[in-house]
Amino acid sequence: LEFHHVDFSLHDTPILQDIDFTLKQGHTLGIMGMTGSGKTTIVNLLERFYDVTDGYICLDGHDIRTLPLRTVRDTSSVVMQDVFLFSDTIEENIKMGNRSTMQMDEIKSAAASAQASSFIEKMDEQYETVIGERGVGLSGGQKQRISIARALSKHSPILVMDDSTSALDMETEHEIQKTLNSLKDTTKIIIAHRISAVCHADEIIYLQDGRIAERGTHEELLAKKGLYYDTYMAQYGGYLAS
Repeated sequence: LEFHHVDFSLHDTPILQDIDFTLKQGHTLGIMGMTGSGKTTIVNLLERFYDVTDGYICLDGHDIRTLPLRTVRDTSSVVMQDVFLFSDTIEENIKMGNRSTMQMDEIKSAAASAQASSFIEKMDEQYETVIGERGVGLSGGQKQRISIARALSKHSPILVMDDSTSALDMETEHEIQKTLNSLKDTTKIIIAHRISAVCHADEIIYLQDGRIAERGTHEELLAKKGLYYDTYMAQYGGYLAS
């Protein structure tokens, strides 16, 4: 089964209040907000690390609490803030999302899409390079790119990225954004602190204290001159002034 359409509605929980959004197949939702505003909690609920207590989350009309846990988690690929890599080869770390059927050309394609092939293929053992647990020996950006390659290799109908390009330079992040934009049938949820990661989303929600303080497109939120605009100016104001 493949589920693409997400309906998310929470009313009054300890962390999130009155959060709702609907995400159609192929659309992208951007989520921004200060640390502690509830961004990662949304991911945890979507993956059923714990269940909603007041509200619902539906995939194509099915409450996820009624679906097998395996089905819910097979439906989505998640790149978490805290990247976890196993003490194994780079090849096996990428294959974690699709271990039994993935061929080498698919591994290389996923790595290229994640902008990881450039540094992997400079290593002596390339994809057979053994890395330490949690990616010991790799930079933060390299670990993130391998984790993104793993998620892309799974070809899930829903892709969730939780601040997963924070350690990348702007050029590499831009190339990965181009890859994400090309996934026309994949429903995407992108959580980020950088405006550049969410500015092309179909809708952006800005969280504050567990609530949606602002929502709209990039252009609509800039026009409101609120929290999103303040973030934009903090990140780009110096460039605009010059």
